[in-house]
Amino acid sequence: MPASRTPGKLRLLHLAAVIFLTVSGGPYGLEPLFKYVGTNGALLLLLVTPLLWDVPTILTVLELNSLMPVTGGYYQWVKHALGIRWAFFEGWWTWLYTFCDLAIYPVLFVTYAGFFFPEIEVYKIPICLGIIWCSALLNIIGIVPVGRVSIVLSLVVIIPFLLMIGLMLMGHHPVTIPRPALGHQQFATFSLGLYTVMWNFIGWDNATTYAGEVNRPVRSYFYSVCVAFFFTVSIYLLATLAVHYCGIDTTNFEEGDFPLVGSLIGGRWLGVLVAIGGMAGTLGLYSSVLLSVSRVPKVMADDRLLPAWFCAEHRRFGTPYVSIIVSSIVVSLLVIFSFSDLVIMDIILYGAGLTLEFLTLLVLRSREPQRPRPFRIPLGRKGVMFLLVLPCLVYSVALTGEIIAGKELLPVVLGLGMLFSAVPAWWLIRRRNPRLSSGVAQD
Repeated sequence: MPASRTPGKLRLLHLAAVIFLTVSGGPYGLEPLFKYVGTNGALLLLLVTPLLWDVPTILTVLELNSLMPVTGGYYQWVKHALGIRWAFFEGWWTWLYTFCDLAIYPVLFVTYAGFFFPEIEVYKIPICLGIIWCSALLNIIGIVPVGRVSIVLSLVVIIPFLLMIGLMLMGHHPVTIPRPALGHQQFATFSLGLYTVMWNFIGWDNATTYAGEVNRPVRSYFYSVCVAFFFTVSIYLLATLAVHYCGIDTTNFEEGDFPLVGSLIGGRWLGVLVAIGGMAGTLGLYSSVLLSVSRVPKVMADDRLLPAWFCAEHRRFGTPYVSIIVSSIVVSLLVIFSFSDLVIMDIILYGAGLTLEFLTLLVLRSREPQRPRPFRIPLGRKGVMFLLVLPCLVYSVALTGEIIAGKELLPVVLGLGMLFSAVPAWWLIRRRNPRLSSGVAQD
């Protein structure tokens, strides 16, 4: 029998790359935003939405992670503050939304590969399955290899857009900045644009599920999140300037069209680099997000909320290989959905889980005000409450717009159905294990 190997720890630079790829992976998948609201509206949403949607989330994650830097992240925070039932809801919703999220990336990979091989769409399913199971193997090998690969992929994602901006600055035409403003979009179109921006900025809490596997987690997370946020916002704004500069018609701009922007600015060679960056970004996103979600079922199984075999770790690598395999099986079934459908379902479930994290922060501020917090949001209770209302308003506006318009009603219904599926799932868990209490769990 091979000896068990002690898993390595993720360092700051590796963590920053993993977080960047978990949240962003570059502007790939941002293209529909320009179709929905144009470059002017895109710039406005990309400037305003992070302030209302991301900054409160990041501050919440940093404070809670400094309070409890443990494996399981948000699941453990919610369990400690709200009890085992709400922790189950948090884990269930996050598990479901991440499946929707993961299913997007192999599809996007095929879309960008279509720049080289237009007929590749015929082989979409086999290629998607290959990506899913190769990423599963990488995650089973361990967290440190994922971190090292993430650094390389992050560079491949960022460099083409830096070259694009460099060529724009060296060009004969002056670089102008579009005026941040919304036109006369319908509420449904605006909501789709908002969903697209929200999706391109989600995942900050996902990076905390493996905090127990990070070297000096409190310090590392603070600096890594700051670095990842800077690069995420910057590359989205650079991509918007590039779309505006090249003058491409965005009326029918779809996911996978950024290589066309590169070709218009720098020629075929730059289009090739952008397409390669898109393929690398989707691979990095998939591997990083799978890394985060695979840790949640394990801690839920430890609490007897899922079958015991979810606790199984690989004898050699010490990774939750059963959770990784089960997640990969489910995602393999979801690649049949469209990009926009998956984004809408994704945000509905993510917003619900995020709301529980906000409540957790308020409860722990009230219940354990003296507990050491290496990072603390520099606001009092009322200030924190106001801060957390902002992302809830953004979430409500996006969801209400889709419900009123009814143009994308199917994914909304499916998303809400998955949201409420937590109730019967909890009932079944309680029947299987009557000793579970809905009160505050023992830590």
